[in-house]
Amino acid sequence: MANQLMELLPKEYGFVAIVLVFYCFLNFYMAAQVSKARKKYNVSYPTLYASESENKDAKLFNCIQRGHQNSLEMMPMFFMLMILGGLKHPCVCAALGVVYIVARYFYFTGYSTGEPDNRLKIGKYAMLTLFALMICTISFGCTLLRRQLVNP
Repeated sequence: MANQLMELLPKEYGFVAIVLVFYCFLNFYMAAQVSKARKKYNVSYPTLYASESENKDAKLFNCIQRGHQNSLEMMPMFFMLMILGGLKHPCVCAALGVVYIVARYFYFTGYSTGEPDNRLKIGKYAMLTLFALMICTISFGCTLLRRQLVNP
């Protein structure tokens, strides 16, 4: 069964799979940074965000936490677009995925400075890559629909 599935996928689809795993490593890195910040700024679980009235370093911790949280919020969309768009455009999606990961890294590290605007210097390109991945996924969907119209 697995071999039959492999034969249906584009031969370059492995690039898509590898890029998705790279994003998992980035997520582990961000989670570790949040964990270190929890210890450094004395923000214990289950507190998601520090209160500025109770913690003088709340803004810095919250920026680190928010950088990771935003990346988690965007992860399902990124994964879905990579998986589906990559079925028709595996190399393009893999390349866009690498750009997305690099931009997300800079988004997180910029946010982690405690100055939220720093997240956008390079991190803004993550959104552009998501739009490009959307185009790849729309292209895949249109191909499926065209095939259905030709061979109902």
